[in-house]
Amino acid sequence: MRHARLLVGLAASAALAGAALAAPPEPARTAPGRVVVAQAPAPAGAEPVAAVPPPAAPAPALPVATEPSPEERELAALLADLQRYGTFGPDELRRELQTMTQTVTRTRSDAMRVRLAVLHTLSRQSPQDDQRALQLLDAVAKANPGTPALKQLAAVLQVQVAERMRAVRDEQAKSEAALQKLEALRAMERSLLRDRVRSGGGGGGAGSGGN
Repeated sequence: MRHARLLVGLAASAALAGAALAAPPEPARTAPGRVVVAQAPAPAGAEPVAAVPPPAAPAPALPVATEPSPEERELAALLADLQRYGTFGPDELRRELQTMTQTVTRTRSDAMRVRLAVLHTLSRQSPQDDQRALQLLDAVAKANPGTPALKQLAAVLQVQVAERMRAVRDEQAKSEAALQKLEALRAMERSLLRDRVRSGGGGGGAGSGGN
């Protein structure tokens, strides 16, 4: 795109220069009371002097490629690992979770904490996995000092995990409420059946005694 703009700019400059050469000179206009000295015509056989075109506009400076900083390389590797974790099966997640737990214990790296937190949310071997992930992400988000990009990523993941935990609690509450209603209906049904049995048994005994 930049090369195309550069070519368009050069073409426009060339077109303007050509238009300036092709346009005939305007006649000299004299104001009243002003004497205009006419220039002598060029002698016969003299070569015409070529007009100098205006200088072309300078080309825009191309951006210089800079080497990524260590923080940028660390963030890129972290994001690649998080995407890779999403393709793991249960066995791969379990092995990676054990390895990353040992790594975090040794290094105490914020990037490793984020990896371990995401592995906890993906494996979910126990109800405490999401809580462990929140604790790890909270430690990274509040790290001082810390890499701003890592802290921002940890804060975003922390919000997502908290929302998922809230949704799971809501679903569990709805399920428990539905089970309680079902148990109440069953208890009511059993009570009605007992009442019918008692009423039927009592009526039969009275009738036989009358005969």
